[in-house]
Amino acid sequence: MNNLKKWKILNSKMVLDERWCQVRQDEIELPNGKIVDDYFVTIKPEVALILPITSNQEIIFVRQYRHAVGDFFIELPAGSFDHTQESAELAAMRELQEETGYSAKQLQKIATLYDKPSKDTNKIHLFLAENVIKSGEQNLDITEEIEVILIPIELVLDKISRGEISVAGTVAALLLGLNFII
Repeated sequence: MNNLKKWKILNSKMVLDERWCQVRQDEIELPNGKIVDDYFVTIKPEVALILPITSNQEIIFVRQYRHAVGDFFIELPAGSFDHTQESAELAAMRELQEETGYSAKQLQKIATLYDKPSKDTNKIHLFLAENVIKSGEQNLDITEEIEVILIPIELVLDKISRGEISVAGTVAALLLGLNFII
C-alpha cells in the first residue's frame, strides 16, 4: 500500500557551522531519479516548551521581541537545549524558572512535535505544568528582555482567534494542553 520512498543522500556538506546556526547542503536523488544538488537543511537544537498554569487558572506567558520578524510576541516559556546534555523535562523546568521566575513541581508531557520537518531537524517537546508558583526572579540570557503576563484560561482561545497569540508552537501547546485540563 505504501509506495513512498525516502530520498537518497548522494553528498552532504556543512555550509554554515556557527554556534547558533548550522546549515547543511545535501545533494539528493529523488525517488523519480532526478537529482537536486542544493537542498538546504537547518540543524537546530531541540526545544522545550511549557504550558504553566497557576492555581488561579491563569496561564503564564512571556512577551518578548523577536528580531527575525521585528515584532513583539506573546508566547509560552520555551528554550532550546542539547538533548545529549539535558532532558526535555529538565530543560522545560529550567526555562520556566529562568524566563518567568515561576517553578513547577511536576510536568505532564503533552506531545513531541516537529517544527518544520521539510527544512529543520528539531523537535518541540510540549509540557503542561499545573499549580505553578512564583519562586524567584527571572534569570535572563543576554538577548532576552521578557515581560511576564498572566492570562486567565478562559481568555486564551479568543486571543488566538484575534491573532494576539500567534506563534505556532505556543498555539499548538495551548490547543493540545487545554484538552488535558478541560
